[in-house]
Amino acid sequence: MARTNLATRRIKPEHSELLTLRVVRRERISPHFARVTLGRGDVERFRYMGFDQWFRLFIPVAEDSLSRLPNRLNAVSYAKFLTIAKTSRPVLRNYSVRAYRPIGSDGPELDVDFVLHGSAADGTAGPAATWAQTCEPGDAVAILDEGIGFNPPPDAEHVLMVADETGLPAVAGVLASLAPETRGQALIEIPSTADQQRLEAPAGMTVRWVVRDNPGNTPGRAALAAAEALPTPTENTYGWVVGESDLAASLRRHWVRSGLPKNNIMFCGYWRMP
Repeated sequence: MARTNLATRRIKPEHSELLTLRVVRRERISPHFARVTLGRGDVERFRYMGFDQWFRLFIPVAEDSLSRLPNRLNAVSYAKFLTIAKTSRPVLRNYSVRAYRPIGSDGPELDVDFVLHGSAADGTAGPAATWAQTCEPGDAVAILDEGIGFNPPPDAEHVLMVADETGLPAVAGVLASLAPETRGQALIEIPSTADQQRLEAPAGMTVRWVVRDNPGNTPGRAALAAAEALPTPTENTYGWVVGESDLAASLRRHWVRSGLPKNNIMFCGYWRMP
C-alpha cells in the first residue's frame, strides 16, 4: 500500500535549482532536537513558500561531494546520483524548513531542526543527526527545494494535523503560515515533555502535545491512538498526517473509514521503523 500521496497533493515551487548554503550556527534546543541555521552562499535565491516546505539536503562526506549533483531529482538523475562513489557521494535526506528569516545576521537564514536518536559521541546517531551535532559555521551543504504538501481544498473548514517528532518542524511551519481565522487541532507526539516548543499558531488552532509514556515505544503509536480517539471528522475537515510510516498509513485508513473524503487527506510516511 502507498505510504504517501504527497506527489499528487504537493504544490511545486515555480523554480527549483541546486543551492549551496553555509552553516551559520548550530544549537541543541531540547533533549531530542538540534537546530542548524543555514545561510550565505546561494541563500538569496531561495524562495520561501511557508507551510510544510521541504527540500532535499545533501551533506558532503568529502571535498568533492557537492561537485556532481543534479539540478533536479527524478528517477534518472537519482540513478545517476547513486553511481557516485560512496567515498564522495553526499548523504541525502529530506527536511522541512522550520523557520525562515529574510533578514539575518548576514543575509537571509533558514532553520532546519534535526531529531536526535542516538549520540554522535558514541556513534549511535545516524549520519544526518551526527552532522547536525558536529557541523561548524562555514560548512557547506546543498539543497533542492521541493515545495509544500499542505494543500487543503477550498471548502475545508477545519484542519486536523497529526505528527510524531519528525513532523514537528513541518507542523510548526504550517501553523505559522495559516490564516488567522483557521480553526482546528494539531496533535504532536514527542519523546519527552522537555521537547515541547513554543509554536506560533492562530487562536482557533489547538496544539496538543502527546508525550510517549515509554521513550522506547515505537514513535507514532501514541499520536495514532490520540487521533483515533477524537470525534469523527466532518466532511469539511482537512486531515494532514506525517511521521513514521505506519502512523501515516493507519490514520489515513481510519479517516477514510470515518467518511473523510480521500481528497481531503494528505499523508506521508517520513520514515519507517525497522
